[in-house]
Amino acid sequence: MPFQERRLLIQKLEDLRGSKVLCYVTSLRPNVNAQISDDAVREFIDHLQKLPEHPTAKIDLLIISNGGDGVVPWRLIPILREYSEKIGVLIPFKAYSAATIMALGADEIVMHKFAAMGPIDPTVTNEFNPMEQGSGRKLGISVEDVKAYISFIRETVGINHEEEVIKAVEILANKVHPLALGNVERFISQSRMIARKLLELHTEKSDDHTISPIIEALASKLYFHGHPINRREAVQLGLKVLQNVPEEIETLLWDIYVDFEKEMDFREPYDPIGKLQALPQMVAQIGLYTELAKLDADLTYAVVESLRLSSRFNAQTRYALLSDPQLQQSMSITVLSQKWDQTLSP
Repeated sequence: MPFQERRLLIQKLEDLRGSKVLCYVTSLRPNVNAQISDDAVREFIDHLQKLPEHPTAKIDLLIISNGGDGVVPWRLIPILREYSEKIGVLIPFKAYSAATIMALGADEIVMHKFAAMGPIDPTVTNEFNPMEQGSGRKLGISVEDVKAYISFIRETVGINHEEEVIKAVEILANKVHPLALGNVERFISQSRMIARKLLELHTEKSDDHTISPIIEALASKLYFHGHPINRREAVQLGLKVLQNVPEEIETLLWDIYVDFEKEMDFREPYDPIGKLQALPQMVAQIGLYTELAKLDADLTYAVVESLRLSSRFNAQTRYALLSDPQLQQSMSITVLSQKWDQTLSP
C-alpha cells in the first residue's frame, strides 16, 4: 500500500489516540538490514514542522526496528518533547536495542500482543576490534559477553585467586585489543546514562528505586542481547506499558506493520547472487576479472512517515557477478547513490 493510502490508517490511529502519529521504520528485510541512524533526526524535524499546531496535545512515535545508534534516542526524544509534553511510543512488532532505549523516553508505551522489545546492552565496533578471518570484517564486541567471560572464570570455573583472574584477563587482552575493551566500558556507561536521562524525562529524578532496577534489568540481567521482552514482561520490569490495549488500536497497529512489511519485503530475503545467476550471462573484461552479469537495485532502508509527509532512505546499488582467472566466482557491490526522498500528501 503506498503512502497516500496508508495515510488513512495513520489518520484513524490519530483519531483513536488523540495524538499526532510519526512512524519510524528501519528495514527488517534479511540482507537489507538497516539501523536507527542520526540522519533520520533531520527528517523528523521536517515532519514536526508540518504539524498543524505547536505545541500539540500528544505525539505518538510508532517504531519498527532492530536497533542501531544508541545515541539517537537522546537526540530525538527531547526534540519530540519540544512539540508536545506527552509522548507515546507504539510498538506493533519489533523494537530492539536502540528502539527499546527510545521507548524509555515515553510517558506511555503501547505494545501489540505480537510486539517485543529487547535488552539495551550495546555491541561495539571500532578500529581496535578483532577482524574476522577471511573477510577482514571488524567483529562487534558484545558488552555483556566481556562481562560474562569474567563471570564464567569466577563463578562457573571457580577461579577467584587474583593472580589467576589476571591471567584470564591477559588471555582475553591477547585476543582483543585493550583499547577495544576500554571502548566497551565507555559504551555500556553511555547506554546506561542515556537510559537514565530518558527515564528522568517523565519520572522524578529522586525516584531512583524505580529507575535503577529498570536500567539494571535491561542493561545486564537479561543476559542475552536477543532476548525478546513481551508486554507482560515489560510491565514486570516496571516500564510504563499500557495494559488492556483497545482492540481497535491493536488492529490498526498490526495493519500498519503488515503494510510496511509488504511494501518493504520484510519476509523475502534479498538474494542478489541468486538474481545474478538467473540472468543471461554476459562477458565483459574488468582488469583480471570477467563480469558475467550485473544487476541494479533500488532498495528502501528506512522510512519516516506522518500524515502530511513521507521520507524514505533509498540506496541504488549495483551488484556484479565476477569470475577470476581461476574461474572462482565472487560478487562486487557498488553503491551508486543513497539519499532521503520526500513525498508530500495532497
